Amino acid sequence: MVDITNPIFHDEAKALTHLEASRWPQGPFCPICGSFNAHRMAGKTQAGMFLCNDCRAKFTARVGSIMERSHIPVHKWLLAMHLMAASKKGMSSKQLQRMLGVSYKSAWFLSMRIREAMRAEGVEPIGGEGKVIESDETFVGGKKKNVHRGKPEPRKHAVHALVERGGRVRAKHVADVTAKTLKKNLRELADRKSALHTDDSLANLSIGRDFAQHETVAHTLGEYVKGDTHTQTVESFFAILKRGVFGSFHSISEQHLQRYVDEFAFRWNNRSSLGIEDTERAAALLKAIAGRRLTYRRPDERAEPREDDPPA
Repeated sequence: MVDITNPIFHDEAKALTHLEASRWPQGPFCPICGSFNAHRMAGKTQAGMFLCNDCRAKFTARVGSIMERSHIPVHKWLLAMHLMAASKKGMSSKQLQRMLGVSYKSAWFLSMRIREAMRAEGVEPIGGEGKVIESDETFVGGKKKNVHRGKPEPRKHAVHALVERGGRVRAKHVADVTAKTLKKNLRELADRKSALHTDDSLANLSIGRDFAQHETVAHTLGEYVKGDTHTQTVESFFAILKRGVFGSFHSISEQHLQRYVDEFAFRWNNRSSLGIEDTERAAALLKAIAGRRLTYRRPDERAEPREDDPPA
């Protein structure tokens, strides 16, 4: 449960202290040269500023994280992270705008960078000997029956997910759901010593040959459970993702779909049934902000105006 009365969500000095304790459990170190020989600078105008005694660089706990170069106060960053970590079906930028008292541009700036921190990176494959992995695909996008007359049918975007029963999920936005694409994901994200459970779609019939066991349920015949064989766990993940799309976000562009998928995967992998509650989930998210930057300056990304809201 998120206690929004906690001073770190309202008091900038306490928020800075909390951020520094999370990022530097062994004391401040210089992000430029890596030296621990640094001291806090005095004066109200340099609150949270440190000086490296070796390379003489000035830095704060924001440097080298998703918060770098942001003008938004740290206490609003912390509250946004706690709210997004605790909201099972996601929280829209419009809702963050209202709750944080910032502009929509700033709320969008916050939410997309927090999703960047939620992205799994350098993770090991899920599953293993004696474990079951469920594989399935879904499509995110508008329905043809909801399109106004004369408007084009909305394009749907595919998401492929692998869920280890009682464990973690790995989910990716994919260009298609052909056997070639699904096999590539399985090789990268799943341990081949696992038992693989899928439905009976044509693309799934050949993808399980490299696994210790491959079982299917015939959805085309109305079969959803066959003994211990089913794909209901991965379908539960998709159900939460779809509730977020329908209820919170309403529409997600293909350009940013993977970030939203990462958000739901992060909460699934840090869920209550694994012994991780809201406070621990938010703490894990705060740890993950290090080494992440999202500037939207890459050629393959749409340019975004620089966030320049002054502190409240």
